[in-house]
Amino acid sequence: MASPTAPLTIERACNLRALNSFGLPAVAHTLVRIRGDADVRRVLDHPELGRAPKLVLGGGSNLVLTRDPRAVVLRVEVAGRRLVETRDDAWIVEFGAGESWHDAVAWTLDQGWPGLENLGLIPGTVGATPVQNIGAYGIELADRFDALDAVDLITGRSVTLDARACNFGYRDSVFKQGGFGGLAGKSLITRVRLRLPRPWQPVRGYLDLERRLAETGQHDPDARAIFDAVCAVRRAKLPDPAVLGNAGSFFKNPVVSAEQCRDITGRDPHLVHYPMPDGQFKLAAGWLIDACGWKGKSIGGAGVYERQALVLVNRGSATGAEVLTLARAIQESVYGRFGIRLEPEPVVV
Repeated sequence: MASPTAPLTIERACNLRALNSFGLPAVAHTLVRIRGDADVRRVLDHPELGRAPKLVLGGGSNLVLTRDPRAVVLRVEVAGRRLVETRDDAWIVEFGAGESWHDAVAWTLDQGWPGLENLGLIPGTVGATPVQNIGAYGIELADRFDALDAVDLITGRSVTLDARACNFGYRDSVFKQGGFGGLAGKSLITRVRLRLPRPWQPVRGYLDLERRLAETGQHDPDARAIFDAVCAVRRAKLPDPAVLGNAGSFFKNPVVSAEQCRDITGRDPHLVHYPMPDGQFKLAAGWLIDACGWKGKSIGGAGVYERQALVLVNRGSATGAEVLTLARAIQESVYGRFGIRLEPEPVVV
């Protein structure tokens, strides 16, 4: 943790290409490295930076930069990982918001605290996970969330929010919501606490995951086996951002009524869809995009990944504008064929 009296680390004309997983070109006129709550308050008290607009940057894995940001970029680098409490029904673990999410998942398994294994290999930092309410293979962050600490970017006050206050939804939270009660652009998350339930129960209801477990002879898998299977499936389907720039799944899987689902499957019986507890259906956005013929196609330096149509990639020279042009063309194509509007997951700046 940073010393409360340590000076701010301020960088000027900072190239952001290596700080966003898409590898898009952009330059921050000012970037401040945040290593604790006190750094946020020092920024707010700073005569030059205090009143300037702020852009919070974690791992840059859910971001599309279309221009040089006008805001002061707050790069979250809060470190730390610890067991807060062992309860009869759960382990409570805490991570600094700047910790790598995948490394955090692996660390909990190394300590013998399972529960996050289905969320392995999701890129980004711990602090970004509640913003997006990340999810994969049957688990969302909300299922394992306890509380988080954040700093108000107006007052500098530290606050603690529980799950109810975070207002989690499908790839959504209060940190993505604007207007009255929303915290989009108003808070910087510094620490996240997770609740890992005891006794542990495996979550393995996804076909790709079950297939991988069967292939490796894991008929009664422990948490480590599920983690390894999840990582193998993700590596087979998704590109490594270090090799091919991307932001993971670019579009949310749309949720439709049972009537809408029946209408689409009546015309396209191979549609991949999943029933929801409330009677609605989640449609596989990647299938919709693939059905419209976009897999492997490009616009400028931006393309649709050959192995997974849900992932847009930087083929080496893409700009943010090209990524957006491609995304909008896909949205129009899917709407024209299926009457479904796809909603992007990443934040566009």
